[in-house]
Amino acid sequence: MTALEAERTQLVRMTAAARTLTVVAKPKVASASQAAAANPTGGGGGGGSSSGITYVTSSPPNPGTAQSIAYNMMASFGFSPQTYFGCLVDIWNRESGWQYDAENGSSGAYGIPQSLPGSKMASAGADWQTNPATQIKWGLGYIKSTYGNPCSAWAFEEANGYY
Repeated sequence: MTALEAERTQLVRMTAAARTLTVVAKPKVASASQAAAANPTGGGGGGGSSSGITYVTSSPPNPGTAQSIAYNMMASFGFSPQTYFGCLVDIWNRESGWQYDAENGSSGAYGIPQSLPGSKMASAGADWQTNPATQIKWGLGYIKSTYGNPCSAWAFEEANGYY
């Protein structure tokens, strides 16, 4: 009973956090020369580069949010959060606003990653309809297997209007 109550409390908090998300501005992509100037040693931790695109690094989001869950889960999929988190934020801001219960009335896509059909996320957990962590786990796996990394998925999204 205690575990169910704790899960319910977490779900209520996640719902409240998802509904308070406000997009202030679109992150800017640094030019290669700006990135080189900011990181003259070329050493680790800074922006990443793939296909000639340099990405602005991102700081961790507020704890207790779906974005924080994603940030902390990225490394387990082989994605450096400092390099790829900004692209993931862009994708899921556009797709769902990070709301675990977002549903596209036209297509039926569901959840944070807008899985179509939503039931595909059951492969990540039986609680796929209500648990942001389960949806994020599935979404990161989908991005890795389909695009390789979140920034490649974002580039596809920008070019096609979906990913």
